[in-house]
Amino acid sequence: MHFSLSISQACKMLEISKSTYYYVKKPKDDSQVIEVLNSLVDKHPRNGFWLLFNRLRKLGYTWNHKRVYRVYKAMGLHIVRRTKKRIPKRIKNPLQDLYHPNVQWSMDFMSDTLFGGRRYRILNIMDEFNRELIEFEVDTSLPAIKVIEALRRAMDFRGKPKSIRVDNGPEFISHKLEIWCYIHSIELKFIQPGCPTQNSRVERFNGSMRREFFHAYLFDTLDEVRVAAKEWIDDYNYNRPHKFLGKLSPIEYLEKYNLEQSYSA
Repeated sequence: MHFSLSISQACKMLEISKSTYYYVKKPKDDSQVIEVLNSLVDKHPRNGFWLLFNRLRKLGYTWNHKRVYRVYKAMGLHIVRRTKKRIPKRIKNPLQDLYHPNVQWSMDFMSDTLFGGRRYRILNIMDEFNRELIEFEVDTSLPAIKVIEALRRAMDFRGKPKSIRVDNGPEFISHKLEIWCYIHSIELKFIQPGCPTQNSRVERFNGSMRREFFHAYLFDTLDEVRVAAKEWIDDYNYNRPHKFLGKLSPIEYLEKYNLEQSYSA
């Protein structure tokens, strides 16, 4: 059976308005979902969907998981995101004349290879005042936690520095080292990327150690490196004349400073 009715007649018969007949469901406005997800992903780029969704719940958003996942996929966030930590813009910190110990230390890494081919690294920590190498660490891996352990040893006998000059290596820009220095009120001074001359004091020491120690000897084990490095560093600190210290060794220069301080006290 076929009825020939106009839309107006059909609406009148069914007692509904024409606007109801012509109603088209409006698409949901997902702009806020997109904005909040973008903000969360910027802060937590490694978080997957469910972790981000739980963060939304903690922030008080009540969108259901189906809607959030639909937007999440539409934004391409389900694709694996490869991220690399961006180094903040560094301000040039020129080298300054230092008149007291523990005003500024500097740190840097070197690397070499054992006779059997195994690579290892050495961390050097210097007090820039008298160019003294106050602590070092040798191992195949030197993450931030080992850098902190070496700094603790240095502070046990030397006291606390006001600042430490470093490059932008992953160990130095790590959150662990940042927090440790903050707790101890030590300023980390980062050189600008690609400008090793801004850390030239410890770089100059590294050059001497490279020529006179690493190029001169072969080692089979890390323990051999540690023992020999300590002997070479002790000789450098106590006996090696330094032209920037008036031909005194680092320890002689420090003793001269301490003597002058005692006279002026």
